[in-house]
Amino acid sequence: MIGQVTQSDQVFIGIDPGKSGAIAVFRPRSGRLDVFDMPTVTVTRNTKERTELSPTMLANLMNDFSYFSPTPRVVIERVSAMPGQGVSSMFDFGFSTGVVHGVCAALCFPVTIISPKLWQSAARVRDGKDGARLRAIELFPAYVDYFKRKKDDGRADAALMAWYGATMLDRSAS
Repeated sequence: MIGQVTQSDQVFIGIDPGKSGAIAVFRPRSGRLDVFDMPTVTVTRNTKERTELSPTMLANLMNDFSYFSPTPRVVIERVSAMPGQGVSSMFDFGFSTGVVHGVCAALCFPVTIISPKLWQSAARVRDGKDGARLRAIELFPAYVDYFKRKKDDGRADAALMAWYGATMLDRSAS
């Protein structure tokens, strides 16, 4: 049927939440991968410059994904506080994660929340700081430029979660 999205046309979005995270959009039918750093702005608070996630920029970016598929499937990493993380950092991280969930809900995008251990195991990510980057390069060799820097680990995580969505989730509910 013309205009109807089939399972093979489905779009999968992987999100590594947090202001230094990333969003990956994977279209399995074509093999196309697009990766975006979280949209942030720099603001001054109490004479200190801080980087914050922009909810409006995130909503605009994610709304554009509905152009490829009316209901992209979203995979978001389950996150929690990390030992040694300061109170302010934990609050910022929680805020950013909440914004991601809120934007997905407002856009009516179906969301699957997944533990890092589960998607890393499914993707066969090796241990070590660069394990996710290495595996993303192996799975998406045409897109190596997205993952070439050490700080691109969030991009790799997002891409692997999108891959997980495309290969492991039951798409019949889409």
